[in-house]
Formats: sequence, C-alpha cells, structure tokens
Amino acid sequence: MAITSANQLELLQTAEAVAREKMIDPGLVVEAMEESLARAAKSRYGAEMDIRVSIDRRTGKATFTRVRTVVEEEELENYQAEFTVEQAKQYLADPVVGDTFVEEIPPVEMGRIAAQSAKQVILQKVREAERDRQYEEFKDRAGTIINGTVKREEYGNVIVDVGRGEAVLRRNEKIGREAYRPNDRIRAFIKDVRRESRGPQIFLSRTAPEFMAELFKMEVPEIYDGIIDIKAVARDPGSRAKIAVISYDGSIDPVGACVGMRGSRVQAVVNELQGEKIDIIPWNEDQPTFLVNALQPAEVSKVVLDEEAGKIEVVVPDEQLSLAIGRRGQNVRLASQLTNLDIDIMTEAEESERRQKEFEIRTKLFIETLDLDEFFAQLLVSEGFTNLEEVAYVELDELLVIDGVDESTAEELQARARDFIEAKNRAAMEAARELGVQDSLVAFDGLTPQMIEALAKDGVLSLEDFATCADWELAGGWTTVEGERVKDDGILEPFGMTLETAQDMVMTARIVLGWVDPAELAAENEETETETEEEAEA
Repeated sequence: MAITSANQLELLQTAEAVAREKMIDPGLVVEAMEESLARAAKSRYGAEMDIRVSIDRRTGKATFTRVRTVVEEEELENYQAEFTVEQAKQYLADPVVGDTFVEEIPPVEMGRIAAQSAKQVILQKVREAERDRQYEEFKDRAGTIINGTVKREEYGNVIVDVGRGEAVLRRNEKIGREAYRPNDRIRAFIKDVRRESRGPQIFLSRTAPEFMAELFKMEVPEIYDGIIDIKAVARDPGSRAKIAVISYDGSIDPVGACVGMRGSRVQAVVNELQGEKIDIIPWNEDQPTFLVNALQPAEVSKVVLDEEAGKIEVVVPDEQLSLAIGRRGQNVRLASQLTNLDIDIMTEAEESERRQKEFEIRTKLFIETLDLDEFFAQLLVSEGFTNLEEVAYVELDELLVIDGVDESTAEELQARARDFIEAKNRAAMEAARELGVQDSLVAFDGLTPQMIEALAKDGVLSLEDFATCADWELAGGWTTVEGERVKDDGILEPFGMTLETAQDMVMTARIVLGWVDPAELAAENEETETETEEEAEA
C-alpha cells in the first residue's frame, strides 16, 4: 500500500472512526499512525535511521523525513542518524553540536508484512489510550458507589461490567454467601483503582464499612447535605453493624433521621446488605458515654477509661454480661471497632472481687516494705495510696489527714519508704552492672534503675542499643495475626511506659548520639503539622 493522494483522506477518516468507537482523542490515533508509518519506513530505509512521519491534520498528507543530529566526534556512534560538525558543514551553514538536519524522503510502499506491523502498532496505541481514559475516569470515583451488571464468576470472584470497563468483586469482599448469575444487577463500593500493565484494575467491595456509610448518604438527605455526619462504622458483614451519627442541627434527631418514617430509610440499607441488622448510635465526644451507647442494648454500670493505654473497663450487671458480649463476642467486638478502644467487660461481682484482691496486694506490700501492722497498712490503701513512691514523695499534709498519723509518724513512714526504694534501686543497678550495662545508658534521662535492669536483661546495654529500639519494643503493642489481635509485651511496659513516651525517648537518644539533626526533625514536624491542618480544613 502506498500513501498517495487517493488514500490520504482515508487516514483521517479511519482515525476519527476509531476514536469515536473507543471514545478517545483522534489525535492519539493519528500519532499512532505516524509511529506505525515511521516503523514501516525504517524497515525499508534502515532501522538505524531516525525517520519521522507527520500527518497533516487537515489534508491527511503524510510527510516522511530523515533527521540527523550534530554530535561531538568522539560521541559519534550511529552514522545513519548522527554526524560530526565537519560532516554537517555540507548541509548547514554554521553547525554546532545539537543542531539537526531534516530532509524529506520519498514515501514508502507498504507490503503486507509492513501493513500488518503498522496495524499492530495502531491497535497497541489505541489500547493504551483506552486504558488511560478508563483509569482517569474511575480513579476519581474511588470511594463512591457504582452500579454494574454481572458478566461472569471466576473462582469465586465476580467480574462486573461497569460501563466503560470491568471491575472485580473479590470473594472476600462479598457479603456472606452471596451468589450472582450473569446479567444480575449489582451495587458495590469502589474500594481501589490501580493502574497496571494489563489495564486499570477496579476493585469493588460490599463488606467495607464505607459501603454502608455511602448507602446511608444516598437514603438520608440530611447526611448528604452535611446536617448529620457519620462518625464511625463497624460491620460484621451480612450479620450485624453499628453506625455512630451526630447532628449539627439541634432540632434534628440523628438516630430518628437515619431510621426514617416507620424505619423506611434504614430498611432500604438493610435490604441492600442482605438483612444485616444495623444499630444506629448517637455519637458523643466523651468516650465513656459513647461506649455506653455503643454497647446497646446492654446496660452498663460503670466505665473506667485508661487513655494512655487506650483501654477501657466496662462493668455490667451479672445478668447483662451475655448481652454485652453478644453472640460469639459480636457486640463487644463491634463496639471496640466503633470506639477504637480495647474493651474489657466484667460483671459487678468480678469487679468487686478484683478490687478486693488489689486491696489485699497493696496492703501486703505496705506491711512487708514499711514494717506496718495490717490495720495501719489498710488505712494507707483506703486513703488511695497504691505504691511506695506515693508514700515516699507525697506532701506531708496528705499523710497527716489519716486518722492516728501525726507529723513524726508521717516522717517515719516517708523515711522507711525512701530507704526501701533506695535499697531497691542500688540492687537493680548492681544487677544491671553485672550484666554489662554501659555508663551512656545509665546517664540517660528518664530511665530508673529498675528500667535499666530490665533493659540489660533484654540485651540493651548501651545508648546505641536503646536508640535502635522500636517504640512498641519498649512500650508494647498489638499485632494482627490471621485476623486476631496478638499482644506484644514491651520491655518497659511493666513500668507504665506509653508509646508516646517511648517514641520521645528513642528520638532523644538518637539526637544525643548525633544520628538525627534536631533542626531537620523540627522542620519535618512542622511540615507534618501543616499537612494535617490542611487535610482537616479540606
């Protein structure tokens, strides 16, 4: 096939037809044609030549040109596409390195093989353009709900036709034992859109908490308008869910608005989620109050919050225990997900027994360490003293309020407590020294002798060793293994070390050792704070 005046316009017509069919820019199709014609010309004139083709967007005329670039003599490698300054003087007036010489060459006759190759190039370019268009279209729709039609099922994964592309609903993203047949209508949440070599991959989900939130946004106009906000969602897909809502208009009840007249709004969501039972809970900034709401329908007697550890203890009447925990622990598990807290549920009897045990342990501690009789030790515990440090370093007036304690008795109590603590510290430091602890770690602020001994027993003997520790290694943490949360014990966790304190101490150690520049760290923290503020404003 020769590119003659007879078929020049056919190039543009073909480009426009392909672009309309694939819904892409006609210019991209023309560029693909130019590349395919250039490739065919190279097979005719020589693969090492730099041959370019330009198609006029109005007339369809294809112009073939050969380009040669001026390079330094020692860099000359490709004699067909490059030449030296001396050689270029035959074609250019004052050639310098980087100049190009362009000359038009005759169009090529395209044989069957060349035409087939050109067709493959065009198809490849069109496919790439189509994939880019699909990615650009769907990447901005991530986080929204989409309707589609089931095309087929492969190994439990459902392939969904979503209009201009295909999406995948994986087996673990389906609710319960959902089964779909070809041509079934399906509604799902676009969880992720990725650009991959085989084209954009669109991943759907029907189990994501965000899916439920988006469904409520569709059913409840107040949520769509921003009058009511969904603060948290926890789901056991297909079985039960909890959703926390808040109203920014005092005249609108958020729970009632989400339930709707005779439950019409929530029922529409329940039907879409295969009968999943939904508890709609009023959100509260006060975590204990919010947790009491989250554990509904169970009644709660008392809540004890440990903010530093991120744990919360809930005391319920004996007859409410099974209701609070729920079938297979479902109720407490969803409440934990909703509040983002570790919840420990106990009955009133268990809590009373625990308090009595703690009372006995603290009483025994004061009896053994301060050489007191049982009655006097119980007085200390009853007044709220829990350890020797509190007795040793508290203001003297706080001891004088105890019945039967005068100034000399209080001073004697504090002296005994301090002597015991100092002896314990000396023993801990001697044990640490025997294990080989170095002065750099001993001199580091924030570590008690008992902490240093615990570190030494774990092989942390120097400030360098300490600086390489992760925060969770010191303070402890949680790891998810096969869907179950597993506790990681921290070296300094028994001493009340928190993750925040561990992070600060490790970073301070790295600064002392010169591993981290304080100025750079301050700049990074400022940048992070700025980004956080911008995200919050957005």
